[in-house]
Formats: sequence, structure tokens, C-alpha cells
Amino acid sequence: MHFNTPLTHGKLIKRYKRFLADIQLDDGEVITAHCPNTGTMLSCSTPGSAVYLSLSDNPKRKYPHTLEMVQDNETWVGVNTSQTNKLVIEAIKKGQILEFTNIDSIKAEVKTSQKSRLDLLVRRGEQNIYVEIKNCSLAIDGCAMFPDAVTTRGTKHLNELIRLKKEGFDSCIFFLVQRMDADRFAPATQIDPIYARTIEQAEKEGVQILVYQAEVNPGGIEVKRSLPYINMAPGS
Repeated sequence: MHFNTPLTHGKLIKRYKRFLADIQLDDGEVITAHCPNTGTMLSCSTPGSAVYLSLSDNPKRKYPHTLEMVQDNETWVGVNTSQTNKLVIEAIKKGQILEFTNIDSIKAEVKTSQKSRLDLLVRRGEQNIYVEIKNCSLAIDGCAMFPDAVTTRGTKHLNELIRLKKEGFDSCIFFLVQRMDADRFAPATQIDPIYARTIEQAEKEGVQILVYQAEVNPGGIEVKRSLPYINMAPGS
């Protein structure tokens, strides 16, 4: 995925009210940007961090700038979670996801029950694969981890994937690690032990767990490689 227009460089002053971030641009101007990320952005919201912003041409937006990436541990981290599904779909279509080759169709935002939706339905012949995608921006000691905050919604999605698997469908939880300083992935047991236990149950029930890593830089973001999944995070 390439950005349509060049990104704007700045320095993070603070992130607050969940979806807002104050940024000092290189020319000294201070602006407020939209921060489309529901997590805590643990490890990538430190004041003073270098950032890149995109600029919307929508005149109706109150905050035209969007926080796209933050530098942490000398690597760029993709924090705009509204891009995550697009990146995964693009990678599938390019044949970069080895487990999803020879795909016939991809349908987004699929209703699976009266109260549940999942991100994708991937069709390959007679096979239907339900996929939920999560953006991973946290890494500690070379291990990428999810979630960075307690997520009851994430646990609900795992339980829905387990239900579908038990009913005879294929189901998959897909983690996209948007930083290059990690070489493995684990659930963040120390942050959300319920989520960690649920993903362990999902694995036992046969839900597929995929982890892929994307290279993030001001020119664009591209999925590069798969990462091994382990069931124990550092410090757990």
C-alpha cells in the first residue's frame, strides 16, 4: 500500500481522549490529528516520538490530519488501524499470504450471527474461511504481542471463530504486526489473561492462527513475511 500523497513529519506531544493526538510539525506549528486506534498504543505513544501524518482532502473533517505511524525502538510502527484490513486484503490478492492462495473471492464485514460480524469471508472452491484481523503495534524484547489493552470485543471475536469451527466452517485469527523489530508473536497474557486463555482454546479447537509482519515506512506499508506464533509472551 502506497500513500497517495507525501506524509507530513512531526513530533508527538501527547495522545489523549483515545482518538486525538497533538503533534508539533517540523515548522513549529502545533496541530491536533485524528488517531484511529482503539488500543492504548503501549510503547508507541511516548511524547517526543517522531511521527508521520496523512492529510485528508475531505473539507468536512474537523481534524484533517491522521496519525499513520510512530517511531519506536528505531522502527516505524503502523498505528492507523483503519488501514489494517486493506493491507491484509491487498496481500491476499497479491499472493503474499501463503495460506490464502488460489482464492476465488473475498467478502468484507461478514455477518455471522445476529450480533456478530467478522472482517472477512475468504472463498476457495467449496471452502469458506471466516477471518478476523487484528493490528499488532506492541513489541517487547523482540516479541510482538496482542492486545495492548484488555479487549472484551477481541475475546468475543475469538469465541465466534470457535463457534464457527465447531459448526464445520474454517476460521482464522490473523494478526498483522506493523513493525519490523519483532521475530515472533505471542498473546499478551500479562495484559489480558482472558484473551490469552481464549486464543489457547481457539488453537485447540482448530482455529487457524496466522501472524504476518509488515514493513512500515513513510513511502508505504507492505506485508513482508510470516512470523512464528508462540503461546508464551516475555514476562508471563
